[in-house]
Amino acid sequence: MALTFHPGPGAIVICNFTTGFLPPEMVKIRPVVIVSPRRRTTQLATVVPLSSTPPSPPQPWHHQCAATAYPPARGPIWAKCDMLATVGLARLDRVRVRGTGGGWQYQVFQVPASDLAAILVGVKAALGLP
Repeated sequence: MALTFHPGPGAIVICNFTTGFLPPEMVKIRPVVIVSPRRRTTQLATVVPLSSTPPSPPQPWHHQCAATAYPPARGPIWAKCDMLATVGLARLDRVRVRGTGGGWQYQVFQVPASDLAAILVGVKAALGLP
C-alpha cells in the first residue's frame, strides 16, 4: 500500500524499485532514507537506498549507518548515496515488522541525526558538490 503522507527527512521506509528501472539502477524492493524536506504539495520524495552489502571499496558517497539506525536489519547497513532517486509516494510504504502478538505491524523508522547528516554529506560527494 502506498504512503498517504510525505515522510520527513531521515525517515526509513520501503521503496519498490521493481518497475520503471533497469540494471545497473536499483531494481528491487529495499529500505530507503528520505532526504528531501517534507512537502505537502507534491507526491514526490528524494530517497537514498540502504543495503546490507558493504561497498567494495567504500567511497565518500557511502555511509555505514549506526547499528541501531534500522532495527529490522540483521547486520550493518550502508547508505548508497550515489543511488539517489526521486520517486512517487506510490512507490513508498512503511516497514512491515512482526508485532509483539505475532501479527504484522507497519512502522516508519528514523535514522539518528548524525547518520542523516553523514548521508547528506555522501549525497554531496556523489553529486560532486563542495
